[in-house]
Amino acid sequence: MTVVTEDRRRARGDASRREILVHATDIASVEGLDGVTIGRLAEASGHSKSSIATLFGGKESLQIAAVAAAADIFREHVVYPARQEPRGVRRLATLLRRALDYSRERVFTGGCFFAATAADVDSKPGPVRDAVHGWLRDWYGYLEAQLRHAVAAGELALDDEAIEQLAFELISLDNEANARSLIVGSDRPYRLAARAMRERLLTAGATAGALAALEA
Repeated sequence: MTVVTEDRRRARGDASRREILVHATDIASVEGLDGVTIGRLAEASGHSKSSIATLFGGKESLQIAAVAAAADIFREHVVYPARQEPRGVRRLATLLRRALDYSRERVFTGGCFFAATAADVDSKPGPVRDAVHGWLRDWYGYLEAQLRHAVAAGELALDDEAIEQLAFELISLDNEANARSLIVGSDRPYRLAARAMRERLLTAGATAGALAALEA
């Protein structure tokens, strides 16, 4: 087998893997990770069960791959665009806006992938739950780190306890906007969350100009 043939086969495999994971992440956002099975994906993607099994192994490996793919999509839509702003309140405000928009724009049919899957795996110890919880801890920690950068830059006046509290509240507002919008079928919860986030940051010492991303 030539190197060129091997490269083409690998490229086809990578393309198939990406296509299957698009279906996997979307299914999980609606049905939870238990809905991500080889049979379900064969039906949704048009790939055979045997080809999916070859690409991913078993159901657990497939579910973990879906979590990793969803994390990559979140970074592309939320984290990386926010990094165009300098560290501090402007980056934090952009990060929060992008997180709200990622849910509002239904990047995944069921809203936020991790909000949809976290409750699903909470009572099921194992590698899949570890993958979901690991990403959520990373996201929470990253947002809290942005608050700390803003404090270090003198843009917010918060002590350590207040930083932890505000990080908790901002994440809670984001999560509630996602959940409420799915219930009421409206974008209004995102506007309410953005307004509340902006008010909390103003109270913590941010300037209005730095919070333009959160204006309705």
